[in-house]
Amino acid sequence: MSGLTTHWAGLLALVIFVAAYSLVILEENIHLRKSKPVIVAAGIIWMLVAYAYMSNGDTHVAAELVRHNLLEFVELFLFLLAAMTFINTMEERGIFDVLRAWLVNQGFSLRRIFWLTGVIAFCMSPLADNLATALLMATVVISVGGDNRKFVVLACINIVVAANAGGAFSPFGDITTLMVWQKGLLQFDEFFALLLPSIANWVVTAVLLSFALPRGQPNPLEEKAKLKHGALIVLALFVLTISLAVSMHNVLHMPPVIGMMTGLGFLKLFGYYLQRRDQAILAAHGVDVESSGFGATATHGANVDHGEDIYDIYSNLQKVEWDTLMFFYGVILCVGGLGAFGYLALGSEMMYTNIGPTVSNTLVGVASAVVDNIPVMFAVLAMNPDMSQGQWLLVTLTAGVGGSMLSIGSAAGVAVMGQARGVYTFLAHLKWTWAVVLGYIASIAVHFLINGAAFDVPVGTCCGNPPL
Repeated sequence: MSGLTTHWAGLLALVIFVAAYSLVILEENIHLRKSKPVIVAAGIIWMLVAYAYMSNGDTHVAAELVRHNLLEFVELFLFLLAAMTFINTMEERGIFDVLRAWLVNQGFSLRRIFWLTGVIAFCMSPLADNLATALLMATVVISVGGDNRKFVVLACINIVVAANAGGAFSPFGDITTLMVWQKGLLQFDEFFALLLPSIANWVVTAVLLSFALPRGQPNPLEEKAKLKHGALIVLALFVLTISLAVSMHNVLHMPPVIGMMTGLGFLKLFGYYLQRRDQAILAAHGVDVESSGFGATATHGANVDHGEDIYDIYSNLQKVEWDTLMFFYGVILCVGGLGAFGYLALGSEMMYTNIGPTVSNTLVGVASAVVDNIPVMFAVLAMNPDMSQGQWLLVTLTAGVGGSMLSIGSAAGVAVMGQARGVYTFLAHLKWTWAVVLGYIASIAVHFLINGAAFDVPVGTCCGNPPL
């Protein structure tokens, strides 16, 4: 609706969003969970949207718009809920512990650990999200590095850059790529055109960081870990679930979240088997088990298999990053509300018409480092500018890797700051931002070099794939 960008309600909504997001940026300082201010802001903004539309005699469009935004959130929410539950279950079954123990116990040099953790972070994040990957690799470098602060800082920067770069060429690797895929702007196989640019982003930065690495061998460590029963089956179910999500989207033209939730159902059925098995082992050892019909607990506090508790998939559901999921709700509704006032259309005209898509998409990556890539990418998707496939690949790349320029620019960076508190800090990362920026520039250059033909291809028409 034209004219609402100068309406007092629209201007107030803009102020409210800026205030709420300022609190999000200050989360580490004020210890206020990021979901809280944006959820409140979303509610107030949509109240203002409804009032503004009603004052213009329209009592229906605002409700339709908010339902559209809610649908987008629900698809994203359920997809991430399933993915996070799988990651938490793999962690509970000891898969990540075994990987970490192997790395720690090998006696590798600091330089080799630097490169190995970077390679693993880059290769893991396309399937496991970049946040979980960065946390896992950070525990390795912290364990190995010990008091060697310089090594820990450089290795943590390397991990954050690698995890974000690895997630940029996969629909599952980052929230922004997932949003682009679910929107139908790029097909599943088209994301892999960003593989070489993503490699360039990480390798250029890693090589520059490696010149400052301290030499030497870390103190010998011995860490023990073992896989719990069913760990490999959980891993296989995760691969099956990813295949289902891709097939739903590419073959049946259904939302990929249907495949993810079906896979979650398979995991829950397997969880039932694990639970019954644990109960049977307890009973064989003479331990009383109380059953409520929905689960069971050992009344004597006994454990199964020398340390394994009775399996309960709902404990893995509880460990999901609920604050992050609720943050997505607030951001999507806030940005959608600003779009209802016409600010996104105004921004699209300023950026993609006046400035041009290449410069605008490059600036999206810079904005992602300062604000966050999720609201920035959602705003671009809501603007839905008319761009070629190459430009949509470019903005997917820049939004994915741009956050690495600052430690607060990505979920991976913020998480690793918490993991290596007092060592890997905002200022410690900022000292090496120049190296990350050079990697960022290199990734864009490689994208133009190898995907240049895609800049003339209308979105959704590459490789014979019709637009959704």
